Amino acid sequence: MAKFIQNIVDEIIDQYLFADTSLRPWIIGFSGGKDSTVMLQLVWKALKDIQKLGIATRRDVYVVCNDTMVENPVITEYVYRVLDKIETAARDEGLPINVRKTIPRLEDSFWVNLIGKGYPAPNNAFRWCTERLKIKPTSRFIVEQVDEFGEAVILIGTRSSESANRAKSMKKHALKGKRLTKHPNQPNTYMYAPIRHLRLEEVWYVINTMPSPWGASNEELFQIYSDASADDYECPTVVTDKEHKSCGQSRFGCWVCTVVKQDKSMTALIENGLTWLKPLLNLRNELAEERNIIENRMPQRRNGTNAVNGMGPYYPWYRASVLERLLKAQKKVQNEKPHLELITNQELVAIQTIWYRDFIFDQKISEIYHNAYKTDLDMKDHNEKKEKELELLKKSCQGNPDDFELIQELLTLQKNKSLLNRKRGLKDDIETRIEEYLKKEQKDVH
Repeated sequence: MAKFIQNIVDEIIDQYLFADTSLRPWIIGFSGGKDSTVMLQLVWKALKDIQKLGIATRRDVYVVCNDTMVENPVITEYVYRVLDKIETAARDEGLPINVRKTIPRLEDSFWVNLIGKGYPAPNNAFRWCTERLKIKPTSRFIVEQVDEFGEAVILIGTRSSESANRAKSMKKHALKGKRLTKHPNQPNTYMYAPIRHLRLEEVWYVINTMPSPWGASNEELFQIYSDASADDYECPTVVTDKEHKSCGQSRFGCWVCTVVKQDKSMTALIENGLTWLKPLLNLRNELAEERNIIENRMPQRRNGTNAVNGMGPYYPWYRASVLERLLKAQKKVQNEKPHLELITNQELVAIQTIWYRDFIFDQKISEIYHNAYKTDLDMKDHNEKKEKELELLKKSCQGNPDDFELIQELLTLQKNKSLLNRKRGLKDDIETRIEEYLKKEQKDVH
C-alpha cells in the first residue's frame, strides 16, 4: 500500500479513537463519485485496522446519500447498487457503518415546484432547487443525530487541490491545531475532510489500485467517469451549505439542471452509447430555452404581487405542457429501463392538489397522463363509492348544474388540503372560491 494512503488511514484511526474521544457519530456524504468513494474506502480500512487491534468500534458511521429524485439515472442506478453492497458488507464484517438514503419532502420535490407551483427552471439568479432538494433533506438527518448525541461530525470528500476557492473556504473554517472545522450553518456540527490533501491523480490511484472493500467494481466507476468525460468537478450529493457549488457544473448532477448552458456530461454519455438518455437531454434543453419566454410566464407572483418584468410563475397551460412532455419522455425511456420513473405518482397527486388549491380546474393530471401514455392513471378517485356519491350529488343539483361544480371544487379543496397535511388557509380558500362563484352568478343575472 502506498505510504500516502497509509498516512491518511492512520490519521483517521487517530481521529476516530484518540483525537476525539466522544461518541458523536460520523456522517459521510456519499455520492458514489470518485472522492466520496475514496474517502469511504479509507474510513473502511481504518475501521478494519481498529478491529485487528482488538479495540471496539463504538462510534457509529452513517453513510448518507441524498437522492434529489432528478439525479442522472445512470448514476442513481450505480449508486443504489453500491449502497446495497456497502450495507451488506458492513453487516457481515461487523462494522458500525449504517446506510441512510434521504429524499426531499413531497412539497419540496423538483416537479411539484416547477409543474405544480409554476416555479421557473432554476438559473443563477433564482436557484431554488439546492435548498429544497439537497440542503433540507440532509439537514433534517443531521439535526436528528445532533438531537440524539448532542453533536455530529460530517466527513466530506472535499480536496483543497480542487480549486483555489475550495482551499480558501476550508482554511476559513479551520480550527487552529485541529482537524475538525465548525460547520458554517449547522449548530453543534463539525466537518472533517480526511482526503483534503489528495491530488486528483492520487484519488484515481486509490480507485485503480485499492479493491473496493464492499465488493463493488471500481472499474465500473472509472468507466462512468470516462463515458461522462466533461469537466472534472464532482458535485457533492450531500449538501449542507449554500456555499457549495451547484450541480450545474458537475459530472454527477441533476439531469434537469438549467443553471448552466450545456449539460456536457449527459451529452458525453449519449455520444458514448447511452442513447436512451436523449429524451431527458431534449426536455432539459427545452426547459432552458423556454424559461424566459414572457408568454409562458404569469405577470404576478404566487403571492399576488407584480413580478419583476412581468416574469412570474409559469401559466397553468405551460405547466401542463411540461408535464405532458415529461411523461412522454418517461414512456420512451421505459422502453429501455421499464422501472425508471422520472416523476412519481405521489408527485402527480401533489401537483393536482396544488392546481386545485390555486383554482386551476381546467388542467387535469389524469387527462394529461392519458394523452402521454394512452392509458388511464389511477388517481384513487374512481372507485365505486366515489361514483355513487357523484351520482347522488348530481341528482341533488339537477336544477342548477353550476352548484354541482362549485360543491365539487370545494370538496376537492378540502380533500387536497388534507392530502398535503396543510389545513391552514382552507377557510380562506373556500371563502375565496364562493366569492368568485357569487360574482359570476351576479354577472349572469345582469
